[in-house]
Amino acid sequence: MKSKRRKTVFIFGGAGFIGSHLVELLMNDFNVIVFDKKNFSNRNIRKFEGNIKIIEGDFKNHFDWQSALSNVDYVLHLICSTLPAVSNENCIYDVESNVLPSLKLFDVLRKNTRPRLVFISSGGTIYGNAGKLPIHEAAITNPICSYGIGKLMIEKYLHLYQNLYGLDYRTARLSNVYGERQSITSNQGLITTMLYKVVQGHMLQGWGDVSVVRDYIYVKDAVRCIQKILLYEGPERIFNVSSNKGYSVNKVIEEIRKVTGKKIKITYGKERKFDVRDNILSNVLAQKELGWEPTVSLNEGMTQVYNWLKTE
Repeated sequence: MKSKRRKTVFIFGGAGFIGSHLVELLMNDFNVIVFDKKNFSNRNIRKFEGNIKIIEGDFKNHFDWQSALSNVDYVLHLICSTLPAVSNENCIYDVESNVLPSLKLFDVLRKNTRPRLVFISSGGTIYGNAGKLPIHEAAITNPICSYGIGKLMIEKYLHLYQNLYGLDYRTARLSNVYGERQSITSNQGLITTMLYKVVQGHMLQGWGDVSVVRDYIYVKDAVRCIQKILLYEGPERIFNVSSNKGYSVNKVIEEIRKVTGKKIKITYGKERKFDVRDNILSNVLAQKELGWEPTVSLNEGMTQVYNWLKTE
């Protein structure tokens, strides 16, 4: 009796924060190929290198990755060259470095073996200032930063390629993901950044109204959901990946005090134009279609991150 062929997953951005957790989760059941920029730091995936294949290159140059896609079964697209905080400063660069290379990827895939593609989008920015909470996948999308507009453009092109060429895709709209291996230098990720400053003994920095609400999800919960989206065969194309709960900045600071047992000093800057007011994503569709729900509470997740940061 022939053994079942082990399927292959190609992860664009697999050495990053979320990507490395996907590598760790998927490598036991799949052949994993990681693509990341030249001379990338292997810190996040160093302990997995013996079990995966790594390709270095430029996402904007399709010759660096095109041939490696010929026999893969699944593609995860996590690469993004900008952050919400800076994307409005150069919208042209945002489109040139993210949207156009993604469109080339879709073109390669539709001419290739047409593997399943999962695009990692941004539920935290793509909806803009939504009127009704929690936000469902069918809500109006009016992003207020170039980062969110770029993500939405990529989603729309995916829909077009599915309609024109039958490209098999799913989209994961992530809320605010936090966890171990998140960058502590990019100023992205409120929870990890604040916990790092506590570990370093620095004053915390907040922006605008501390009553604004965000939806935070622990990274291991998020990648479990992405794995289920990867294998999902139902009719839905777009899923929110979220905790379905909202926490104000004040509440986050209160939880940091509980987790660390430290006295917290914080200063507040002016409101930032790219920040949405409140953002809570409904995860009802993911629960119904994928049989998934988050299992790690905010306190538990923060404790994991705090313990990790103390060893860094």
